[in-house]
Amino acid sequence: MSAGDDTEPEPEQTGSGYPPALIATAVALPVALVIAVLVAAILANRMPVEREPLALGSVPAPAADSEACTTLLPALPAELGDFTKSTLVEPAPPATRAWQRPDGGEPIVLRCGLDRPLEFNRASPIQMVNEVAWFEIADPAADASTWFAVDRATYIALTVPGGSGPTPLQAVSDAITANLPAQQMDPGPLPN
Repeated sequence: MSAGDDTEPEPEQTGSGYPPALIATAVALPVALVIAVLVAAILANRMPVEREPLALGSVPAPAADSEACTTLLPALPAELGDFTKSTLVEPAPPATRAWQRPDGGEPIVLRCGLDRPLEFNRASPIQMVNEVAWFEIADPAADASTWFAVDRATYIALTVPGGSGPTPLQAVSDAITANLPAQQMDPGPLPN
């Protein structure tokens, strides 16, 4: 060591030079923000979405006030798979119920007390679902099908959008079977 080197070497700095409280805050803030976003997303998924009342057009339903319809309508389930019961815009069509997904979209619509569908004749294919005879009229343009219960005191139509799966038809069939006795089908004549 020389006479001009009276200074001791400076110790190496191991820290960043920032106060520990600042470092803790810099780490905690992003973590807290991520947790807050996750909690908000979970709560948003749990809260029911308020849908606007559903507007449906009226169709002729001469037996809408029949005993069959007044018995069936209160017995229908509030949920059909992912679909929940919808409120209808007043004046609502008589003997009509509807269900929608929580985020809206095309509804499932049930109408009771209808006339026999013109397409339903002696050659029509019938599908039995939970002891109910159904006749289907598909509408590929609308990506929907309307199923008619054809073995009860009145005709009941259930219109379901494509991709709804079998649950709506099964659940409505259960309500029909439990509340309305089966009767002989009355198909129309064969077309000429």
